[in-house]
Amino acid sequence: MTQTFDIAVFHGDGIGPEIMAPTLDILGRMAEASDGYGLRFHDAPAGAAHYAATGDSLPETSMQIARNADAILLSAMGLPDIRYEDGTEISPQIDLRKALTLFAGVRPVRVRQGQPTPLNLPKGKEIDFVLIRESTEGLFYTQGCGDVRPDEARETLRITRDISEKLFRFAFDMAQTRRAAGRGQGRVTCVDKANVFRAFAFFREIFDAEAARHPDLTADHAYVDAMALWMVQKPWDFDVLVTENMFGDILSDLGAGLMGGLGLAPSADIGLDHAVFQPCHGSAPDIAGQGLANPLAMILSAAMMLDWLGIKHDNPALAQDGRRLREAVEDVIARGAALTRDIGGTAGTAAAAQAVTDALFVA
Repeated sequence: MTQTFDIAVFHGDGIGPEIMAPTLDILGRMAEASDGYGLRFHDAPAGAAHYAATGDSLPETSMQIARNADAILLSAMGLPDIRYEDGTEISPQIDLRKALTLFAGVRPVRVRQGQPTPLNLPKGKEIDFVLIRESTEGLFYTQGCGDVRPDEARETLRITRDISEKLFRFAFDMAQTRRAAGRGQGRVTCVDKANVFRAFAFFREIFDAEAARHPDLTADHAYVDAMALWMVQKPWDFDVLVTENMFGDILSDLGAGLMGGLGLAPSADIGLDHAVFQPCHGSAPDIAGQGLANPLAMILSAAMMLDWLGIKHDNPALAQDGRRLREAVEDVIARGAALTRDIGGTAGTAAAAQAVTDALFVA
C-alpha cells in the first residue's frame, strides 16, 4: 500500500508565498507520478504578516499542525518593519526549532563542475560537504534575553551534554549515510574554539567520545577561524562539519557564497521526531509581488525533505525523488538555464521553476 505523508506548509512572508507555490506544484506532480508515496499538504498560518493582522505570529493551531505532520516545509519568514513590541524580529522558524527540539541545523554545500562559483574549481574537483549547526543553544541560548546594562552587555553561551551527544550522533550517522551513497569519505570534523573557551573544550570532549564509537569513520578537529580559511582554499576536502550555533550561522553563509549566493542555499532543522525544511535566505520584501524571486533554494529544501522522509521511513521512492529533484536543480544551474538575477541571469520566478519542472518531466 502506498505511504501517504502529511506535510505542514508555512507559506511565509514577502517572497515566501511566491517561492512556495511552484515548489508545492513540483512536489505534487512528483507524488502523483509515483506509485511509492503520496503527499498531503496542510497550510499553517504564521509569520510577520499574520502577526500584524492577528497579534499572533505562531498560532497554537499552526503549531499543532506542525507537531502532527510527518515533515514541515517552511518558506522565508519575517518582515523588517513588523516586529514585536520589544523591537526583536518575528521569527516563528526559531520558535519551531526550540519547541520541537530541532537540534541539528543541516546546511549542504554542493558545487558541481560547470556550476558558477566565485572559486576557481581545479579540474576534476567538486564541492560536496554538509555543515551541521547545533540549532537550539550555543550563543543563541539567551536570544532576546541578554543582560544589557548602561556600561556593558552580556550574553550566555550554553552547551549541554544531552544536546551535544544527540548532535554528534546525528553527524556521524550522516557521514555513514553519505559514504554509503558514494557522496563522502566518511569524515566528520568538529569545528570549535577549544583553544580559548572551556565550553568548546567540553564540546570537543563529547565529540571525541562519540567518535570513539565509530572506528570505521575518520574524526578530526578544526578551529573555526582556520575552517573559514579552508572553506575558501580547499572546500572539496571536507565531508561533514559539525559546530556550535553561532559558528554554524556564520559558516553556513560562507558555504552559500561558495554556491553563488543564498538563493541556492537550502537547509533543514532536524530533531529526533520532527524536521523543518526551508531556504536560508530572507523574505526580500523589496522584490515581493514582482515575480523576481529565486525559487531554487526553496525547491532544494523540498528535495532535502523528500530525502529525509525516504531515509526515516525506509521508502526508496521518496529518497530517489529527493535525489532527482536535487539533480534537476543542479542541472538547471550548471546549464545556466533560466537563472534569476541574483545569480547572474534575467529569468523570473516562474521561468526558473519551469526550468526545473522541464528537467524533471520533459528532458
